[in-house]
Amino acid sequence: MNETITPDSKPAETFTDPKAAVARLIELYDEAITFLGQKFSESVTKGKPDARYRAYYPEVRITTTSYTTSDSRLSFGHVPIPGTYSTTITRPKLFKNYLEQQIELLIKNHDTQVQIGLSDTPMPMHFAVANDADVTVPQEGVLNFTLRDVFDVPDLTTTHDDIVNGTGFVYPDGSHPLAPFTAQRVDYSLARLAHYTATAPDHFQNHVLFTNYQFYVEEFEAYARKMLAEKDSGYTAFVAPGNAVITDAETPLPHLAKMPQMPTYHLKRTDGSGITLVNIGVGPSNAKTATDHIAVLRPHAWLMVGHCAGLRNSQSLGDFVLAHAYLREDHVLDDDLPIWVPIPALAEIQIALENAVAQVTELSGFELKRIMRTGTVATIDNRNWELRDHSGPVQRLSQSRAVALDMESATIAANGFRFRVPYGTLLCVSDKPLHGELKLPGMASDFYKTQVSRHLMIGIRAMESLREMPLERIHSRKLRSFEETAFL
Repeated sequence: MNETITPDSKPAETFTDPKAAVARLIELYDEAITFLGQKFSESVTKGKPDARYRAYYPEVRITTTSYTTSDSRLSFGHVPIPGTYSTTITRPKLFKNYLEQQIELLIKNHDTQVQIGLSDTPMPMHFAVANDADVTVPQEGVLNFTLRDVFDVPDLTTTHDDIVNGTGFVYPDGSHPLAPFTAQRVDYSLARLAHYTATAPDHFQNHVLFTNYQFYVEEFEAYARKMLAEKDSGYTAFVAPGNAVITDAETPLPHLAKMPQMPTYHLKRTDGSGITLVNIGVGPSNAKTATDHIAVLRPHAWLMVGHCAGLRNSQSLGDFVLAHAYLREDHVLDDDLPIWVPIPALAEIQIALENAVAQVTELSGFELKRIMRTGTVATIDNRNWELRDHSGPVQRLSQSRAVALDMESATIAANGFRFRVPYGTLLCVSDKPLHGELKLPGMASDFYKTQVSRHLMIGIRAMESLREMPLERIHSRKLRSFEETAFL
């Protein structure tokens, strides 16, 4: 068997300074990717090596021997019971602020130190060179040697989504998870995000809007250009697919010959508190895919602002629907989040959305009910459900008190609940299939067109108000289970 060569091993160190701890994580990570990158380049130019090359992800580890009484208002930042807790870390520069915050809370709440060292989880070659534009790992068979004989490749058995699914996961060494995602799970999602959105994960902001309609993209770009023209707006750049970055309101965006599956746009602020808009298209599968991967970036909130079918005769095209509950018939999350799990409305998100509607429409109180309904939103996986026998679906919709139906909202909310990301939904009625108002050309009224132009602005205003709210208020305990990871 070939010898396994690794970077010079360094002993684990303990820290009580979170900034120093993260600096050490960055050092260990950079050493690992530099080693693997160099060895891969040598192997490509010189032929099959006589050795196997391996580097390891860095890790954070903490051991506590006593229970702690932490700030009961804070739903994260502490471990539930005495024991050893650990997590592997990737891209520590990208997550620098997040890691410093989480580690600082651990040290403070447990009056202890954290240990930073190398884990025993190998770093796959594909992820090690993912950010090096000059290096591409070819498919199997291109090289004159079998890649997995020399380097580690992605291993889905180490992604461990059972951590976020709350199924009592414990690492082989007996330690409990310290964070909701492992390094390999994060690396996998970062690679998927770059593929699906055609933008680098570095551009994503802490507040994410999802839509299912191209019109919102056009409105978002117009708003972004307006903000860039206002030098005191706090927004610094606008990013479009292809990682096209503009900082001037008049700069045109390049046209991509082929758009990605989920075109994504970022209105950035220097501290990451800007707004990202993702056009997920139609269907719960896309909604799950997008949220599965964006979740590893630990956004502060995500909202669905899309179109829906109005189910009540008292609704008009262009009316808004603020979801207070969800009827889940999307089925894409049934294996990860059982259908019997309730998806609660989050007060802070609901208030932000309702206030934003009032602000943009200049209606309030009882008058707001003229254009906005609150209630259950049903999400299904069959776009043409109305072509089948109505008796079953309509009975369920009626029994659930549903006021609107779409194909994405419950999926986004349920995955927000699953991943502990605050979520909300504000929809715009685009058709009323039960009342003969189908989504056909020429059916939209002037009122509907006016409301659609306001819709995105409402989502933006809601996000801007959430940005001013302390993080511990947004991250409700409704999102946390009995034994949670300390990291948010």
